[in-house]
Amino acid sequence: MDLEDSKIVDLYWQRSEEAIPETAAKFGGYCRTIAYNILSDEQDAEECVNDTWFKAWNSMPTHRPALLATYLAKLTRWLSLTRLRERNALRRGGGETPLVLDELAEVIPDNTNPEKQVELKELSAALRRFVASLDDTEAQIFLARCWYMTGVKEIAEKYGITPGNVSTTLHRTRRKLQKYLKEEGLC
Repeated sequence: MDLEDSKIVDLYWQRSEEAIPETAAKFGGYCRTIAYNILSDEQDAEECVNDTWFKAWNSMPTHRPALLATYLAKLTRWLSLTRLRERNALRRGGGETPLVLDELAEVIPDNTNPEKQVELKELSAALRRFVASLDDTEAQIFLARCWYMTGVKEIAEKYGITPGNVSTTLHRTRRKLQKYLKEEGLC
């Protein structure tokens, strides 16, 4: 039986060795899916998930996440994107990630310059507000594609719609996002 998230966080704070197996049992599949959707490689995905447990172990004595699943997803996503950038430093690989990043690059401004960190925080807040303004299905499709990097066919199967409908919804949502970011002065 799975422990409650707060009990798992308590295990980390107590430095109990049971924290990692409990986390893996409850969130292993979830984190592996995120990593695999980004990396399209089982071995790299598994390594990122293991790195996620390590990062969680090192960060939780000082940080108590309110939502453990979200916290672990952020760690997994960050580690997977870092690994992808390293792996593809000289070439662009297959999978959904380059395609999703290209799709979003058309809408979201480039904020890699260190002086623009304040703008990046504003952009993050604006993205959260934008997603909150979408209807549930549109938000879930957008997040499945842009956060979890899920393929269009998989999203279509999950929501019982055609891949064409998913593509159209994503296209319209990106256009709405672009308009929203322009209105916010972030584009």
